Amino acid sequence: MKKMSKLPENKARITLPQCTKSIAATEDALYVIGGKWRLRVMIALKSGHTRFNDLQRTVIGISARVLSEELKELELNGLVKRVVDSDQKPVVVEYIPTEYSKTLSVIISALVDWGIKHKAKITSRI
Repeated sequence: MKKMSKLPENKARITLPQCTKSIAATEDALYVIGGKWRLRVMIALKSGHTRFNDLQRTVIGISARVLSEELKELELNGLVKRVVDSDQKPVVVEYIPTEYSKTLSVIISALVDWGIKHKAKITSRI
């Protein structure tokens, strides 16, 4: 049987209610930004790609139907605002990241950094 490792001396074990609360909060966050496409769409939006067709070209592999669903979910969660300019011909629809979406910047940056380091670590073994 494998022996369980102990926590480092400076790491205190958290209580069950704290752990449960952390898991629930993480599940809430993943519900909003999880899935195959949602973070990719947010990264594209934050990079300045605001029109539907531009987003679809940028987020390689996403279908129009799925992109439409993802944008609706992001809008429902207050991360994107759909702006229609009917004064232009043809009508221009843009999806603009909201002020609230800026709260994702730290998370996205951390994921990007970790992803780069993880890929380097895994590929260095090969």
